Amino acid sequence: MGEMTPEEHRLAVLIVDVLNLEDVKPEDIEPTEPLFDGGLGLDSIDALEIAVAVAQSYDVHLKADDEETQAVFSTLQSLASYVAQQQAN
Repeated sequence: MGEMTPEEHRLAVLIVDVLNLEDVKPEDIEPTEPLFDGGLGLDSIDALEIAVAVAQSYDVHLKADDEETQAVFSTLQSLASYVAQQQAN
């Protein structure tokens, strides 16, 4: 299992809490494993819930019609990287 950065861990906690993933602990989420299509097996509704939670928690907004959004949501690592990049701007 890969080492999680503090930001990845905070986002993992957010994902587990927002989606009520009772059988998943934040530390069980592999930073480089897919969040969708395998991995956690999340769906588009889950993505929407995560996007709303990220907007509320980090004031970082993800646009559904942005081509980059699918890449941002591909892994926990990519999501954490995107949030950090947006907060730096």
